[in-house]
Amino acid sequence: MGTHVIKMPDIGEGIAEVELSQWHVKVGDLVVEDQVLADVMTDKAMVDIPSPVHGKVIALGGQPGEVMAVGSVLISIEVEGAGNLKESAAPAPVKEAAVAVPAKTETPVENKSAAIARPAPACQGPVVAREADERPLASPAVRKHALDLGIQLRLVRGTGPAGRVLHDDLEAYLAQGQSNASAPASAAYAQRHDEEQIQVIGMRRKIAQRMQDATQRAAHFSYVEEIDVTAIEELRAHLNAKHGASRGKLTLLPFLVRALVVALRDFPQMNARYDDEAQVITRLSAVHVGVATQSDVGLMVPVVRHAEARSLWDSAAEISRLANAARHGKASRDELSGSTITLTSLGALGGIVSTPVLNLPEVAIVGVNKIVERPMVVKGQVVIRKMMNLSSSFDHRVVDGMDAALFIQAIRGLLEQPATLFVE
Repeated sequence: MGTHVIKMPDIGEGIAEVELSQWHVKVGDLVVEDQVLADVMTDKAMVDIPSPVHGKVIALGGQPGEVMAVGSVLISIEVEGAGNLKESAAPAPVKEAAVAVPAKTETPVENKSAAIARPAPACQGPVVAREADERPLASPAVRKHALDLGIQLRLVRGTGPAGRVLHDDLEAYLAQGQSNASAPASAAYAQRHDEEQIQVIGMRRKIAQRMQDATQRAAHFSYVEEIDVTAIEELRAHLNAKHGASRGKLTLLPFLVRALVVALRDFPQMNARYDDEAQVITRLSAVHVGVATQSDVGLMVPVVRHAEARSLWDSAAEISRLANAARHGKASRDELSGSTITLTSLGALGGIVSTPVLNLPEVAIVGVNKIVERPMVVKGQVVIRKMMNLSSSFDHRVVDGMDAALFIQAIRGLLEQPATLFVE
């Protein structure tokens, strides 16, 4: 028997250290080649670290949340034969992701026990026994949902990446009749004294750092404008009815992207990045729109590149592709970087007003609130119109208040008179 030492890999782009986000194995586990061992977090993305060998884990080189230098020992695996004997270079990361998904690998007959370390397939049912102190993988929204339903999350089998518990898993658990729904009604009013400590690591720590950095460095100010979206919604419905089957359904987002592109022609100072250390503002002619997307591991901002050169359906397809990649942990570093202005929306939960935080080094972010029907006075008559607010934030070090207001009002004019979106 020998020992194979795996070092922290060189992710590239001059990165000297990365954060160990999550282990997918523990000491004593049997692993197979290409099985995901750990997730590491760079400034831009989560990266899976695979095993280059079959063997048994004998030592882990760090704890989740620890920042490790490239080249430091990540994990040691006992293998047949002499091992690598020297502390060789680490295996190349197999993919960039927000959540690690173990690779599907055939288990050799002589090493059947290696399958024990893998997540159990969903067909085994929605119930799983975990240790009382074992914290299953789940998003904050899923944890709150489980708490509201009175479900002990550790009893629910997760069918998501790396065994993550999803909303569907909670529903499956309830359907099997094993939730606290069978408990006495008074249990819903029982006192609770549970506490849970959640370590801020990985993607959540990166988000926290970026948000804190943005609010400390930029001079935020927000501007809210009310928009009548009745006409644009009628156009959207017409286009979907006529072309939806052949070209795909349009949401409001591609129209907003188009409005940004057109408005930025007159307000180029909004499509810019500010290097506050060098005191340099870079205005760009290319419009790379970041679209804030919620995933199980937190907020991600995939980028629709060269939005100025895309049709409505091209933008819609790219937004859908990128959002799906972000939600399923498939978005690459390139797809998550390089935006020049960001569009953020909470969809149907958009509320009345929001104050979005800038995506530095950008100087503008446009926030979309929900559409509601309200009585409005039009030409002296009270009529029902579809109304929506845009709640946008700007860096006051670069953008003047009047310019911000005129920019958003330009977007308003384009959306209220949608033909102007396509007049050159």
